Amino acid sequence: MQPKYIELLAPAKNAETGIEAIRHGADAVFIGAPQFSARSAAGNSIEEIAELVEFAHLFHARVYVAFNTILTDEQLAEAQAMITELYNIGVDALIVQDMGILELEIPPIALHASTQADNRTPEKVEFLSSAGFSQVVLARELGIPQIKAISDKVDVPLEVFVHGALCVSYSGQCYISQAYAGRSANRGDCSQFCRLPYRLEDSTGKVMSRNSHMLSLKDMNRSDSLEELLDAGVVSFKIEGRLKEISYVKNVTTTYRKKLDEIFARRPEFKRLSSGTTRALFTPAPERTFNRGFTNYYVDRKTQAPQQLWNYDSPKAMGEPVGTVKAIYGNHFTVAGTVQLNNGDGLCFMNEQGDLTGFRVNRVEENRVFPAEMPKLMPKTELFRNWDQEFEKLLSKPSAERKIDVRIALDETPDGFQLTFTCENDFTAVQTFECEKQTAQTPQKENITKQLSKLGNTIFKAKEVKFGFENEWFIPASQLAEWRRILVEELLKVRKVGYKRDLRKPVDESKRVPYPEKKLTYLGNVANAKAELFYRKHEVTEIAPAFELKPEKNAPLMFTKHCVKYSLKICPVHQKKSEEFTEPFYIHNDGLRFRLEFDCKNCQMLVFGD
Repeated sequence: MQPKYIELLAPAKNAETGIEAIRHGADAVFIGAPQFSARSAAGNSIEEIAELVEFAHLFHARVYVAFNTILTDEQLAEAQAMITELYNIGVDALIVQDMGILELEIPPIALHASTQADNRTPEKVEFLSSAGFSQVVLARELGIPQIKAISDKVDVPLEVFVHGALCVSYSGQCYISQAYAGRSANRGDCSQFCRLPYRLEDSTGKVMSRNSHMLSLKDMNRSDSLEELLDAGVVSFKIEGRLKEISYVKNVTTTYRKKLDEIFARRPEFKRLSSGTTRALFTPAPERTFNRGFTNYYVDRKTQAPQQLWNYDSPKAMGEPVGTVKAIYGNHFTVAGTVQLNNGDGLCFMNEQGDLTGFRVNRVEENRVFPAEMPKLMPKTELFRNWDQEFEKLLSKPSAERKIDVRIALDETPDGFQLTFTCENDFTAVQTFECEKQTAQTPQKENITKQLSKLGNTIFKAKEVKFGFENEWFIPASQLAEWRRILVEELLKVRKVGYKRDLRKPVDESKRVPYPEKKLTYLGNVANAKAELFYRKHEVTEIAPAFELKPEKNAPLMFTKHCVKYSLKICPVHQKKSEEFTEPFYIHNDGLRFRLEFDCKNCQMLVFGD
């Protein structure tokens, strides 16, 4: 039985971060294109992406480029040229939202359907597969039963997010930033209205909640559900964070690498996609780097507590709980807790006004904390550590190594010796060396084994050394070192030639599959003539322009599975609560007002402009 190859996909802010993600166990990384990425602040040059590709392919790991904004007609020519450049430097796939890209004259680079394309039904995923997509990134809101239902009906590989920041709206279906700030989330320039505090009122003006971040979700953490996701048909596990720092990427990638490897050790039907074994030089702990608190986000609705989803108090990273304030003195305070604090830590707490306040620790003496500047604390105040000085210091140094196993064979020939290096993927390099043979006076195989195994700073590690002769031959250490160097270089070349990237799936025009809908509203995000052509080829008869081109009046600006009724424990469906307030509900912030409507049949909350 052929194993099922599983991919751990990590984010890369830049080439350096991507290289560390690979080193810490990622099978693939995704990085922003110079332009047209859904994180406009995370673009990278062609040269930088090429550097990452070169390193990743050493381990037969993949590099995907986020190219997932919607494009205008004026941008199509530049996009086409850039895609050609990315293909020419060896990029493995593009992550795209705009279907107009499929109508451009581009090389056969593989295409992955971004979560921005709103992929949440078997019909949509089946269509994308038939249109030529090699992988589909599912909506974050799907639970395991929904993922399995899709997997059972399609053959295309399915990718899911398992960790990181959450958009409260279904991706690609949020227009608040465009409507109120002129900054399009579909063009990578979201102004994050979801992270603001709001006052919630019913239609009579009754205040239901004050100054709460009711649209700001906690960060996703599905590390305890990986095996269930594997069994549901997921093959790619994606970590969010193309704007995150390198310590976050090292820590979280190592966490998921370790958990997946533990599953693979028990489940031989699963195997990691890339080559090599990672050895971390630290103990990973996701709570010790950037996070807003964690939620498994509907992976299992039965275990989803109402208050688990959102960051009621703050949209910022609070970090891990470390204890409570015990007593306060002139220039220091004591802490009741079991977590070891360190000089240089960053601590934070919620002040009397309900704002998150932070301060830096100057020094720690047992349970006494001396801040750089004494904050206004109260006894029993809960403290959080949002900067772990010792952990960050540890991760600022080399913190993992990744090696590919090599089997070494030294055989005797009539005129010298033959040296063979075979890597774990069964790529082989062979060289014959003519030399005068010298009989040794003492056993030499242990010494030869030691010399040939000195693979040092290369990506290889000797798994075994075998000999194809019985005689004891003396071979100078310098000669063995030179032979070893030659074989390493040759094996690297063989692996490079042997790496085969996937190309775009061919599409049989005679078997064109219609789009699941005949009519596209502004939710289709059609912003150029090529995208319109694509949909018309697939039997869509009515196509409205993208919201960015023609704002839709009185239309929902956000669609979210997160519901304030559920979070406030007044859901009439899941919590069987009778209506205590008069709809519609409104949220307010500094002159802004949005109306909330509830589609209970589809378990969805809609946000409208006022």
